[in-house]
Amino acid sequence: MKYRSAQHWLAAILMGWTMAACASLPDVDPNKAKVLATDAPLVKSANGVLPPNRAEALLKKRWAKNTLDLKAQATLEEEATGVPLIAGNTVKLLFDGPATMAEMMKAIAQAKNHINFETYIFDQDELGEKFANLLIQKQREGVTVNVIYDSVGTIGVPQEFFDRMRQGGIRLVAFNPVNPAKVRGNGWKVNNRDHRKMLIVDGRVGFTGGINISDTYSKSSPFRSKTRPRDKSDVGWRDTHVKIEGPAVQAMQWLFIQHWANQDAEDLRDADYFPKPVVAGDKVVRVLGSEPGGKYEIYRALLLAIQEAKKSIHITCAYFVPDDQTLQALIDAAKRGVDVKLVLPSVSDSGLVFHAGRAFYTQLLEAGVKIYELKLSVLHAKTVVIDGVWSTVGSTNIDTRSFLHNAEMNVIVMGDAFGLEMENAFKEDLRNSNEVTLKAWKNRGIGTRFKEFMARFWDYWL
Repeated sequence: MKYRSAQHWLAAILMGWTMAACASLPDVDPNKAKVLATDAPLVKSANGVLPPNRAEALLKKRWAKNTLDLKAQATLEEEATGVPLIAGNTVKLLFDGPATMAEMMKAIAQAKNHINFETYIFDQDELGEKFANLLIQKQREGVTVNVIYDSVGTIGVPQEFFDRMRQGGIRLVAFNPVNPAKVRGNGWKVNNRDHRKMLIVDGRVGFTGGINISDTYSKSSPFRSKTRPRDKSDVGWRDTHVKIEGPAVQAMQWLFIQHWANQDAEDLRDADYFPKPVVAGDKVVRVLGSEPGGKYEIYRALLLAIQEAKKSIHITCAYFVPDDQTLQALIDAAKRGVDVKLVLPSVSDSGLVFHAGRAFYTQLLEAGVKIYELKLSVLHAKTVVIDGVWSTVGSTNIDTRSFLHNAEMNVIVMGDAFGLEMENAFKEDLRNSNEVTLKAWKNRGIGTRFKEFMARFWDYWL
């Protein structure tokens, strides 16, 4: 869900427009990264930093020559982001809202020490009330509950909804308040939003991805549901989340605590936020959090992976309005023979973004990029799998707003086992999509062309 409502979001943009000059994304040059990269990536584990020979062994599997060299890619990303890999994790792929909510609420119900929750949208609807009631119940049981919610993402939610949680003992922080009178210490930054979706339970289990707390997620996408939608109001949402256990959860915890502190909020109550990490599985991951004015970690990692792709780039993206560098990287990949496929929306909750993204179709199709539009669902997933071995799931859309103005979070998972799960999910999306051909696209109507033309004026702010 991109915005609370188009009117509220555009109002927030207009308020912030005069307060910030147009920032720009950094140049990402893989050749420069290769010069600066180390011989072996830094890999942390439950027992500390792995020695170089063990770190290399984790990633030394000889993939086919036409796929990414994971060791080399890991060192490039480390140079670009400054963030190490973390070994010893399990990563469970969660498909759509019902499956994700069931796993999250089960984890919350089993919490013994603390719950840290960060979200863009937290609606006061049936699902939101159920979620809030469970958090209040856990707080009453003695579990420490802390919540960060975005003030634009929740702009239409009555304050009483959050006050009830606060009266139940939960600590809450409204991220970058829209009301300047409520800003504490770090200035009015209405254009900078917290778009992350992150749940951490007892410092041992973490969830992240694209799913907010809203009734729109109470239904699966129709091709995963037992019933077909009867009308537009009955259409399910297609989204992706992951459940993580292992040392990587500590990296997620740090991101939450940093956000809490940066909002000049009251101190977090005492809890065992960093229990001794244990090996939970064999997945090697990189946890990336980006901030406005930061180091563009997610953007750099994604662009490097696209630039280095040898075999395939498979992207599912809800809001696709690529900057010049990302657009060129996708075009270049297709021209060098990489199988570049995009699954994009056929319907959207944001008309401006939908049409702005379609304005790039001609360039992409002419270069050989294949574009598919998902049927019967509102697409909200943000996933990428490259060469079947490099995967990312998170909150980040491929647009300037996500890369420049939002706080986002993505998890990168290295290896072909999780990559196969991602490829299977992507194939399922393909089966439930219509391909957009160049011939058909060139024959689109003048009304569609005009909407694309007008939407492009807003693409920096979308």
